[in-house]
Amino acid sequence: MRTPHAVSHPHSNSIFLYLICAFQNIACGIHYLASVFLVLTPDHTCKPPGNVNGEIWELSMCSRIKRENMSSLNYEYSGSKTKFPCVDGYIYDRRKWKSTVVTEWNLVCERKWFAALIQPVFMVGVLVGAAVFGYISDRLGRRVVLWSTSTGIFLFGIAASLTADYYSFMAARFFLALAASGYLVVVFVYVMEFIGMKFRMWASIQLHSFFAIGTMVVAFTGYSIRIWWLYQMILSTVTVPFILCCWMLPETPFWLLSGGRYQEAQQIVNMMAQWNGRSPCELSELLSLDLTEPVGGGSPSGINMNNIYYLFYDCAVSTRTLTVWMIWFTGSLGFYSLSLNSLNLGGNEYLNLFLLGAVEIPAYIFVCVGMDRVGRKAVLAFSLFFSALSCGVMMVIPENYHVWRVVATMAAKFAIGAVFGLIYLYTAELYPTVVRSLAVGSGSMVCRLASILAPFFIYLRSQWIFLPQLLVGTTSFISGVLTLNLPETHGKPLATTWEEAAKLESKNDRSSSKLSPTTNNIVLEKTEGINPRDSSPGE
Repeated sequence: MRTPHAVSHPHSNSIFLYLICAFQNIACGIHYLASVFLVLTPDHTCKPPGNVNGEIWELSMCSRIKRENMSSLNYEYSGSKTKFPCVDGYIYDRRKWKSTVVTEWNLVCERKWFAALIQPVFMVGVLVGAAVFGYISDRLGRRVVLWSTSTGIFLFGIAASLTADYYSFMAARFFLALAASGYLVVVFVYVMEFIGMKFRMWASIQLHSFFAIGTMVVAFTGYSIRIWWLYQMILSTVTVPFILCCWMLPETPFWLLSGGRYQEAQQIVNMMAQWNGRSPCELSELLSLDLTEPVGGGSPSGINMNNIYYLFYDCAVSTRTLTVWMIWFTGSLGFYSLSLNSLNLGGNEYLNLFLLGAVEIPAYIFVCVGMDRVGRKAVLAFSLFFSALSCGVMMVIPENYHVWRVVATMAAKFAIGAVFGLIYLYTAELYPTVVRSLAVGSGSMVCRLASILAPFFIYLRSQWIFLPQLLVGTTSFISGVLTLNLPETHGKPLATTWEEAAKLESKNDRSSSKLSPTTNNIVLEKTEGINPRDSSPGE
């Protein structure tokens, strides 16, 4: 069965659409990690009273102490003292950053948890946005969501830089997270529906590379701009080129077909064929469509696609689900813990973050090459164990060996990037069609939970400096062990029922590189792109 030329081969038009969409991923990567420098807390001390009148004050980070005996000018003082809070504010070291969100609203000492909440609240917005815009895109179309979310990214990004108080800033960042998350979810589906099956894997995984470029842009901008609101405003302008070009994006033929809008789908395919220098093709012939029925509509009878119970179908399926959730949690926890901890590695914090973003790009190439040569499970298990090993090495490197600490962190980030790049596809392949969307969606929810917790773990490093590395290393090792019990899915057709999925673990199939395709398998492979909810992404 052939598919339309316009959506099966990466001709010039498809490549152009892909690059436009991928460019906006840079903006999403920027806002996901912009808080690394927004919440930077410089050295500070309590301000003395405005009029000391010959009084002697001892100043510390979070308090000021008045000496009762004003005649004693010695550094050492054993007389009576009175302790006062920093009601007059703080004096900040502005040699590195002239202003941050922390210095703007004095988010230090007893108010330091206000700063600690900035990234978790953003991630709550990411969680909500993924759910809301995923649903809207299925109802109103991919193009509408891409337009609206990109506009939201720009407007709320600018709004965050212009806010006059902490709560307005948090609200702007929350809605910014909604928009950025919505874009990431829908752009993945949009790309999958335009790129042919031969290049779909590379195209979808390399979207993560553009997200990593966003991390590198954050590092460069932070190095160049040291005023928080200007830094935020400049980062928000990265999305402008996409807004100027997004009007060129057509709706995907697959979404139009799923809603029975065959004539519009045919027009887009004809237009794309013309752009690519090919003769028009008839969708009804190429896809064997029944033009009286919507494509991809409905679910198997008796199956509630949104019932979490079906991810715990039996003991074996329950074990698989918990394992997959653990891997999702580990990938997200490692990604954000290592990125947000870049300021604490020593040396140049801007270079540290830049390198941690850059190392993800070869990680995604490694995934694309390795997963088809040695299999999904082998690459995933190797990456998790390598992450655990790298975190262990970080914990034994002396604190003053900055270069080696950065190298070990890059190794861990490489491994975690590989986990993140692979787990989306692997999860979709492990579950049958009837619950595939639910499986990926629930994994993404667990992923968001880890991203909400990660900033708190970074703050808890004050209790023990290696706490983030210990957590990431431990979860990576446990996930690696659990991964060894998962079935290999490489070279096997996607299952449509639990019975077919169970064969992935049967002894007979372990000796074979392929399952015998059933009628349902063949139909699914031909129409897989029409059911975009089977593959929901998100960083």
